Amino acid sequence: MAKTVLGVIGGSGFYKMDALEGAEQVELNTPFGPPSDVYYRGHIGEVEIVFLSRHGRGHRISPSNVNSRANVYGMKLLGVEHLISVSAAGSMKEHLAPGDLVVADQFIDRTHRRPSTFFDSGIVVHVSLADPVCADLSELLGDGARAVGARVHQGGTYLCVEGPQFSTRAESALFRSWGVDVISMTAIQEARLSREAEFCYGVLALVTDYDCWHQGQKDVDVVDILRVLQQNVATAQKAIVNLAQQMAGRVRRCKCASALKDAIVTDRSVVPQSVAHDLNPLIGKYLQSES
Repeated sequence: MAKTVLGVIGGSGFYKMDALEGAEQVELNTPFGPPSDVYYRGHIGEVEIVFLSRHGRGHRISPSNVNSRANVYGMKLLGVEHLISVSAAGSMKEHLAPGDLVVADQFIDRTHRRPSTFFDSGIVVHVSLADPVCADLSELLGDGARAVGARVHQGGTYLCVEGPQFSTRAESALFRSWGVDVISMTAIQEARLSREAEFCYGVLALVTDYDCWHQGQKDVDVVDILRVLQQNVATAQKAIVNLAQQMAGRVRRCKCASALKDAIVTDRSVVPQSVAHDLNPLIGKYLQSES
């Protein structure tokens, strides 16, 4: 049976995996610089888990400065094929209440300061992001969350803003008019890069507040967010344990594993050797097939 390797990137409040067995620290560097922190590699049952704190232990890295390319590339080096992002989020709809979990399946990107591709020099690659998450993995993630009694919303649009400030009232009203479900500051780069890394990708948004649009609720406040987040993170930890237990020996039958197959536009013969070397974990199999 093939080994299943599940990566988990934990957001605000989610700085460690309590259920990780036999955990060891792995420190990496990448062509894109250092990741946010050391990786923790262990297992839950028969599934190998690789965990990374997105903001670093102690929450020292702001959303705009998270090195998502290094974080995802490091996951690739460690053999990850499935990646889950966990993010705190604000609700943009009445029925998505603080404490709920949303397994988002679409994104709108309002960031403007962040690299979001591995292929920005020497090689041009155009992957499809029409469906930015893996439907199969997302379904299993939702099942895992429901099994621990969480109120789970399967599907929804995740609006990613630059931050680190929360929205103005005018922005919140505008975003609501777009029909988005949750608002947060981190997962879109991980979604884009996961597609380029040929991961099966899923995102679990932990609803903590109603942003500042809800007249019947107080405006978003960090103290209140952290209070709700403690409960949400405990639920998310259990949901990922359930997910891991469902995934032992999982065979990928989706298109995620071949996302780059027809996406490389550049003539292989003109790809600089240094670029081919740095990106070998991502594109090596496609360059070799042309040689």
